[in-house]
Amino acid sequence: MTAEPVGADAELARQAVAILDANWTGQATRASARLYPHQWSWDAACVAIAYSHWDQGRAETELRSIFAGQWGNGLLPHIRFTDGARYFPGPEFWQVERSSDAPSHPKTSGIVQPPIHASAAWQVYRNAQDRAGAQAFLGELMPQLTAWHHYLYRERAPSGSGLVEIWHPWESGMDNSPLWDAALARITPPPNGIPTYERIDVEFVDSAQRPTKSEYDLYAYLVSLHRDLDYDAGRIREVCPFVVRDVLFNSLLVQSNRDLAEIAHVVGADPEPFERWAEQTGAALDRELWDEEEGIYLDFDVRAGELIRVHAGGGFSPLYAAVPAKSRAERLVDRLRLTAVTLDGVGRAVPSVPRDDPQFDPALYWRGPVWPMINWVLYAGLRRYGYADEARELRGALLELARREGFWEHYNALTGRGQGTEELSWTAALVLDLLDGASAGKGSGS
Repeated sequence: MTAEPVGADAELARQAVAILDANWTGQATRASARLYPHQWSWDAACVAIAYSHWDQGRAETELRSIFAGQWGNGLLPHIRFTDGARYFPGPEFWQVERSSDAPSHPKTSGIVQPPIHASAAWQVYRNAQDRAGAQAFLGELMPQLTAWHHYLYRERAPSGSGLVEIWHPWESGMDNSPLWDAALARITPPPNGIPTYERIDVEFVDSAQRPTKSEYDLYAYLVSLHRDLDYDAGRIREVCPFVVRDVLFNSLLVQSNRDLAEIAHVVGADPEPFERWAEQTGAALDRELWDEEEGIYLDFDVRAGELIRVHAGGGFSPLYAAVPAKSRAERLVDRLRLTAVTLDGVGRAVPSVPRDDPQFDPALYWRGPVWPMINWVLYAGLRRYGYADEARELRGALLELARREGFWEHYNALTGRGQGTEELSWTAALVLDLLDGASAGKGSGS
């Protein structure tokens, strides 16, 4: 670990640690106390990365907890539910017991989120003070990580190209992004096809910062479609109207495969399958999702058979996985510089949607605001390619946003004001990782 934070950074670290401790349930870290009172999949991986710097035991527990909800077919659900916590859609809506693969306990959702878990496990090992204990932990988790990746390639990459598909906007992690507008607009549920539901999110957050009712209707319809098919992947693949090969999801998968290969080396397993998957998916990303004219990577709408012409922040994420060659990386970074917004007193950060997009809204969830996760991914990618100044700029902006506004879900892309839900574990975790450890947190929690 690098030098411990001092001064203002040390205070910021202490605040972030306090949020993680407050959101600790005894076995996992809930995403937030009010809006998201459960454990989310890729949030948990980021929390484990943060804890890896200063509390190895808690980091390992976080990953064990999310994998306790893994299905028998390898699917890692995007939510592990906390008993008794109020949320929509909750376990009674998902009805995952329809699938023989779903665990009876803990209760889970029935879809996935981006696969960053092997990368998190690898960071736990790399940062471990108890290296022998961390090696044993990798040996324990490796079968579950392997099953997770096998599920994605077996059930979600039917084309054989190596690009994994998502079957619900929530699986991207970017719920109401303009990326999905055209695909969702083509969906016409049958009569009475939209199930009855009651939203809870707008009780806690300004509805102007949340997806619309019409969007939620389609989200609920897609969940009902999955559950009515008993979560059978083959049947879902045949009829699901929403099928997308997402740049961010696949970029994170490339790096997770590389990190899973490193884990295999440590535990004495064969790394070749994971190296092959990383190469296959990375090559397919570069071949099939790169847009030469625009100089950015674009998602692919499988049902429409065409690239999605929306330049979302995730389009830069192949930098994180070292996918593009130098010439493409240069073009990508040039576009990133143009896309970044300048926030007064904070610096420059990348919005979820560029300001020149007709759908840009600086306050509306994934349709414009600055999200820490996207910028954390891009920060790592810029460092990887040697763009030190640009990386330093993103890091500084993320830390200053948290220092000035607090640990919010996202930040207004024009003003930098904190938005969504407050005291979000995900944001606190990413800040801690950017600070590379937290002296105030050592010895707490586990």
